[in-house]
Amino acid sequence: MPGPQLPHDSGDMGKHIVILGGGTAGTLTANRLRHTYDEGECRITVVDQDDDHVYQPGLLFVPFGAAQPRHLVRSRPRQLNAAIDYKMARIERVDLDARTVHLSGGIRLTYDVLVVATGAALLPEETEGLTGPGWGEKVFTFYDLPGAVALHHALERFEGGHVVVNVADLPVKCPVAPLEFAFLADWYFQRRGIRDKVQLTYVTPLDAAFTKPVAAKALGGLLADKGIELVTEFTLGEADGEGGRLVSYDEREVPFDLAVVVPLHGGATYVGLSPGLGDELGFIPVDQATLQHPERPEVFAIGDAAGLPASKAGSVAHFAGETLTHNIARFLAGQPLDATFDGHTNCFVETGFHKALLIDFNYETEPLPGHFPAAVGLPLLKESHANHLGKLAFEWLYWHNLLPGRELPGIGSAMPEHGKNHVHA
Repeated sequence: MPGPQLPHDSGDMGKHIVILGGGTAGTLTANRLRHTYDEGECRITVVDQDDDHVYQPGLLFVPFGAAQPRHLVRSRPRQLNAAIDYKMARIERVDLDARTVHLSGGIRLTYDVLVVATGAALLPEETEGLTGPGWGEKVFTFYDLPGAVALHHALERFEGGHVVVNVADLPVKCPVAPLEFAFLADWYFQRRGIRDKVQLTYVTPLDAAFTKPVAAKALGGLLADKGIELVTEFTLGEADGEGGRLVSYDEREVPFDLAVVVPLHGGATYVGLSPGLGDELGFIPVDQATLQHPERPEVFAIGDAAGLPASKAGSVAHFAGETLTHNIARFLAGQPLDATFDGHTNCFVETGFHKALLIDFNYETEPLPGHFPAAVGLPLLKESHANHLGKLAFEWLYWHNLLPGRELPGIGSAMPEHGKNHVHA
């Protein structure tokens, strides 16, 4: 294992920070760093393979006709500060010893600091039968834009039967989104007047509706109240699109007429081609409090690409961004890093009928009832119209505050303790 290393000199142009990934985490990190350094002090390069920055929280609403696909996509470089270099190329591999990123077209980028922010990739082909007969006809996912659009058309045609929402296995991006889909499906079919003709089932590899006990009880209660069956400890082994069956590894079966599957997730392909960079799933191991790679001090990771014991959610990237940019500056200055990221996660959970509930937690504290961000604020673990409005308002904040690297007023990176009812812990 290499010992601590100071960044090497990169010449008159200052230090070079290379950020792999131009999504939520990579964009906000680049913009925060540009606020930290003058152009002469530091060059910042962001790399991604295309020009489409997708507002991923909006994908949930596309199948129900509540969001238009064209409104969810904007140009990646246009979300970056003008003094940041954007390279549109496929990442082929990272040579950690040479501190070099190899891109398509023979392009090579050397770096003083590398930030991995390439997110999590959908791997439906890793599940037997999932992309076989029935895929795009009876079996769908809303976790990418084409899938969400196809599912919208399928729901418009659907007149009754068994709809199954399934999480193949963990980890996945935005773990509450599949629950939100089930809640919104209940609302959608009621609005269409065919809810009595639709059986809804939520199928999860967890032993409850959510990972944390208090939140699991609240969310499981909502499923029951809405007449949505809950099937637990079901890890998807096979999807039989023609036969209309989901089969678990322990050979249990759940029949369906329409299946909405969140497929397996993994890290970006290039991670597996870069020895020493990632773990067996292709995610980047980092210290959970500093976001620094344990064996390569000049490497950091943020967002869904990071192998953290935290939810793969946009809020985590936002809250971790403060720690990351601070620690990159300390690393480049040859100073010890600060272990300040607490795993803070904050999610609005849309529940239909113009309501949502809010959960707020970190590594140590599970989602609890109360209010956020203080004793007077939005209700936690309780449905309200105010939380629904908060979810809708977040899209504007995303484009105008979060991505540009600005702070959200009154909301810090550390999880607030005020307003939470610990009696329920």
